[in-house]
This record gives sequence, structure tokens and C-alpha cells, in this order.
Amino acid sequence: MDGIAGTITAACGMFAATNVDDLIVLTVLFLSGRATGSPRPWQIWAGQYTGIAALVLVSVVAALGLTIVPDAWIGLLGLVPLALGVRGLVAAVRSRGHDGPPAVASGLLPIAGVTIANGADNISAYTPVFRSIGPESTLVTVAVFAAGVALWCLAASWLGSHKKVIDLLDQHGRWLVPIAFITIGALIVLQSAPDLRQAFGP
Repeated sequence: MDGIAGTITAACGMFAATNVDDLIVLTVLFLSGRATGSPRPWQIWAGQYTGIAALVLVSVVAALGLTIVPDAWIGLLGLVPLALGVRGLVAAVRSRGHDGPPAVASGLLPIAGVTIANGADNISAYTPVFRSIGPESTLVTVAVFAAGVALWCLAASWLGSHKKVIDLLDQHGRWLVPIAFITIGALIVLQSAPDLRQAFGP
């Protein structure tokens, strides 16, 4: 029982530590959904679960000694939220006189893409853990992650329901939401810049 309790505790800590920034992204998505009707809550939930499941799957496969995506290429995933943010910013400029935020990520697949891009660096944290623990502990860890996604979505939905936050989004949302996505994407690309230069440089 101590072994299971220890695994659960470690999994909780690992999920929280590697997904703090994801809570911000989810809050922005829920806020955008309330203001524009898109994305819908089920799309946010499903996209988040799909994205986290993909990250865990890649980590487990990598733990077995196989490489699906070279480390140097992970930074390119930052282009997903960056492109979505630029598209949203263009839509904001075109919709003069409308203060509501544009639907930056408006479906399951774009949300899953943002989740994968935002959490791609987590693979380097998950892989050695999955390599060092047995199959039973891996299953427990995956179950904890599944519960963590639900908790994150509930927390983000709650944060996105506060009146002051909603009022702020109503006033400045058409700029804040796209800029948030552009910032996330740019940070992902910049953090991976050394690896990208090494892989694609002369």
C-alpha cells in the first residue's frame, strides 16, 4: 500500500509541476468559450485529454527506447499556438468596434495541438520516470494524470467564471487572447532555439 501511495504522491507532484502553465492556457480557452461560444466546454475537455494522452504515449514509447520525435524538433510544435495567435490577432484587427475576443482555438484538434505544443518539453521529464518504474506504477501514474486533467479543467473553468476576469476579457479580450497564444508559442520556440540551431544549422 505504501508503494501505491508513494507512486500516487509522486505522480501528483509531477503532473502539477509540469502542467502549471497549462492551467493558464485552459483558463484562457474557457474564457474565450464563454465570450464567443467557441470552443465549447466539451471540446476543451476532449482536446486536453487528447493532448495529454499523446504526450504520455510518446513518453512511454520513448521510455522503451524508441524515438518518435527527435528532441530538436519539439520546439517546432510551438508554431501551433503561435500560428493560432497570429490568426486570432488578424481577426481582432479586422473586427474593429467589437471588443469580444476572437475564437483562437475553436475545435478539439487545435486545442489538442496547443496542449501538445505547450507540454512537449514534459516528455523529457516523463520519459526517465516511465523508464524507471514498472508497468503497475506506470498504470497508476497514467490514472493520476487522467484525474489531474479533470481537476485542471474544473479549476480553469472556475477561474474563468469570475466576474472581474470576464469583465477584463470583455474589455480587452480581442487582444489578450491572441497575444497569450503568441507568447506561449514564442516561448516554446525560443526555449528550443539551441536545439533547433544544432539540428538545422550548417
